[in-house]
Amino acid sequence: MTPSDASQSRWSDLDRPPLNVPALRRGLLRPGGLWTSLDVVETIGSTNSELARRAATGLDEGTVLVAEEQTAGRGRLDRTWTAPARSGLFFSVYLKPGDVPAERWGWLPLLTGVAAATGLAKSAGVDTALKWPNDVLVTVEGVERKAGGILAERAGDGVVVGMGLNVSLRADELPAPTAGSLALAGAVSTDRETLLRGVLRSLEHWYGQWRAADGDAAASGLQSAYAAGCATLGRTVRAQLPGDRIVVAEALAIDGDGRLILSTEDGLQEPVSAGDIVHLRGVGGGLV
Repeated sequence: MTPSDASQSRWSDLDRPPLNVPALRRGLLRPGGLWTSLDVVETIGSTNSELARRAATGLDEGTVLVAEEQTAGRGRLDRTWTAPARSGLFFSVYLKPGDVPAERWGWLPLLTGVAAATGLAKSAGVDTALKWPNDVLVTVEGVERKAGGILAERAGDGVVVGMGLNVSLRADELPAPTAGSLALAGAVSTDRETLLRGVLRSLEHWYGQWRAADGDAAASGLQSAYAAGCATLGRTVRAQLPGDRIVVAEALAIDGDGRLILSTEDGLQEPVSAGDIVHLRGVGGGLV
């Protein structure tokens, strides 16, 4: 390998050190806590797919799987998620809210968004916003950009919740013009161990409150917290709904089931439980 080859090696970037697994375990695994195991792999196709595979034969709640690099990361609508090794947080957790009515499990991706936003505010010192239903946004040079995404999937008798978050991605590494990263948004810390501990501790807190309220998003404070941090509300959006139906409307609220309430041009209010949302105008400018 020549010196120039070495400079391009994915392990040569001193700004992107590998995660310290023993330190993460000491900081997150505790008796009586939610997180029961934590493993870090160098490269994997998808942390969500791997935990779903394990869940088929039985998996403990609180299992955390982190990857330094994902080669086949997945988002909603079968979209792919790729990023340079050690440039972000790529992890999945396994949750088993068996005492919560199954019809309320749809709040888990929104809950994870709230946890990420609150955890990153403390650990990264950067403001984030949530785009319904599962995107984490940052502001880069006055424009909203997508820095992260969340994917929840039923598996076994629980739910695998995965998250990908761009941490140290530089401008020339962004996968799309609408993408961003914590570094580009001016985060005071891009230390991935600090960020991962912050997000997982926040997720444990919100998940505990939600379960204690029997999955009631209003009683647990989750519904109001999500609405307060949701950049979609009050915006004109284009919603591509199941059946290839497209609606342009104002996003009014998040209801008790986690659905987005749209106000259409003819004055009707339509609850949306699934769809692809594009922000057309509002705070931050641009299309996201």
